[in-house]
Amino acid sequence: MTNEELQHLAQQWSLAAFGKPLKHPIIFNRRLRTTGGRYHLQDHHIDINPLMYEEFDMANLKRVVLHELCHYHLHLARRGYRHCDADFKRLLAAVGGSRYAPATSRTRVAKPQ
Repeated sequence: MTNEELQHLAQQWSLAAFGKPLKHPIIFNRRLRTTGGRYHLQDHHIDINPLMYEEFDMANLKRVVLHELCHYHLHLARRGYRHCDADFKRLLAAVGGSRYAPATSRTRVAKPQ
């Protein structure tokens, strides 16, 4: 899947789940290891770990993108966008986003002691 295809899908999912457009870029970022995605507060773009699609399926990718879109839309609306905020938890449950990304082949594992 290309970044353009991801952008198109995310725009569709944003309109369907939130009734609001995604106006900023969403791209794959291979440097992500311990997370499914990341929303950037400064410029509002979203990075997605490509392994969320490559090692799993489209349904998993959608759940991860919806998670990041919750951060995105809540932050732009000046509401509670952090994981601990009630607004975030409510919206995430309402749209069916994943709370946690599944572990991938590149996830760092704690060293045994």
